[in-house]
Amino acid sequence: MKRKIKRIYLLAAFISLVVMGCTKEGPVGPAGQDGQDGLDATVYYSEWFSPTEWSGEPGDWYFEAIAPDLTEDVVEGGVILAYVWLVGDLYESNSVRPLPAYAVGANWSFLIYQYGSIEFTCDMIGIPATTGNYFRFIAIPGTILALKSTSSANISEQELKNMQYQEVCKLFNIPE
Repeated sequence: MKRKIKRIYLLAAFISLVVMGCTKEGPVGPAGQDGQDGLDATVYYSEWFSPTEWSGEPGDWYFEAIAPDLTEDVVEGGVILAYVWLVGDLYESNSVRPLPAYAVGANWSFLIYQYGSIEFTCDMIGIPATTGNYFRFIAIPGTILALKSTSSANISEQELKNMQYQEVCKLFNIPE
């Protein structure tokens, strides 16, 4: 019983840290040719974080992070990008992979099953590490300005999802 209560307190502490670190607005970018096309969209992004604990069972692991910026408008009308940096990723050592991805012998992905949170998943047989694996999301709202910012650079939603992490950060002035 004491162990269960301790886990609840640890989970509450983790959620509090994630909530405090999730709301960041990117700086206003330069104005475009007609003064309307600049990268002036409000883009939300989380800090890099590691799970404190994985839930689930072999082949179906997950952890949830509270993300208040993932509102209905952002999720339904915008673009959500998620990234992972994995310890032991020999193929792309010291690099960030966009999700979904296959690495370190498993499929890694994310989903938003309710507004205000994001769930990261892994299909490893053994439980994934809680240290050394880092996760992050970037939420690009579907507002007129955000759509203009991607279309002025001639980037479709799919191209945005296929961009390297560093390119997305540069495009929206997000610190890596």
